[in-house]
Formats: sequence, structure tokens, C-alpha cells
Amino acid sequence: MARNRGTRLAIACVIAAVVVLIDQATKAAALSGLSTQLRIPLLGDLLGLQLAFNPGAILSLGAGFTGLLTLLGVAAVALLVIAVVRARTVWWAVGLGLILGGAIGNLIDRLFSPPGFGIGHVTDFLAYGTWFIGNLADVALGAGVIVLAGVLWARRRAATAQRADTATDGPEPVAEVQRP
Repeated sequence: MARNRGTRLAIACVIAAVVVLIDQATKAAALSGLSTQLRIPLLGDLLGLQLAFNPGAILSLGAGFTGLLTLLGVAAVALLVIAVVRARTVWWAVGLGLILGGAIGNLIDRLFSPPGFGIGHVTDFLAYGTWFIGNLADVALGAGVIVLAGVLWARRRAATAQRADTATDGPEPVAEVQRP
């Protein structure tokens, strides 16, 4: 069991590290090559590249509370680390690793990006239509949520099937005894 736990922990940590590295590398590339005014279309108007700096959370919610969002990010990362250590399946470790990597990637921005320590703005560059601009950490967060939702869905489906099998099996029928 300990070996399996160690394997799951290693999987989650490697995934989180890869997400952080890719996220920070793409943000550095965006900072050096993109503009806040010019949008580069990738898939017409559906997806493009445009630099943006987000002081808030998703859709810039809470933009006036960047410091609080940073503290919430630190707490979320701490809770995710605990969840990763307790992951019971490989798929749970994969999902948590994606979420942890995304959370750390955006937390790095909040801690070390302008305008200052703990109140930094998250670097975004993936423009989704006219809806919002995000980054690869956000994509990893979403992918992790999808993986965990899939695990929960599969678990629920298996439990429902097991209950259905148990209900239809029922007790063994009692054979009738014939009397002479």
C-alpha cells in the first residue's frame, strides 16, 4: 500500500511540476512576444493570443481583493498538497496534480509579478472569443476538474450498477419440497 501511495504521490507531483514549468514558460513567452492591444487570431474569433494582466480571479472577479486572493491561493495549495498525499487512485492523483500545478502557476504570478509581492496580477494570454482571457494554468485547473468529475461519475455509475445487480439477484429461491 505504501508503494502505491508513493507512486500516486510521485505521479501527482510530476504532473504538477510539468504544469508549473509549461505555464511559467508560456507566460514568459507571452510577456516577450504579445501585446495587450493586438490580438493574434488562432481559430478565427474563437481563440486568439492577447496579453492581459488579471488582478482578480476568473472573469476578473474580486479584482479589488488581490491580496485576499493570494492568501486564498496559498490556502488552496496547502489543502491540495494534503489531498495529493491522500490520493487513493492514480486518476485521483492525476486530477489533483493538474489542479495543484495550475494553482501554483497562478500563485507564482500573484506572489512575484507586478505591481508587488502578494498583489501581483496573473499573466493571461489565451483569448477565448470575447468572453475572457486565460492561461495554461487555467486550462490545467479545468482539465483536473474534468478528470476528478469523471472519476466521481465512474464511481457513482459502478455503485449504481452494483446496487442494481444486488437488487435483481435477491435471495436464492427456495425449492419446493414435494410430498408423496
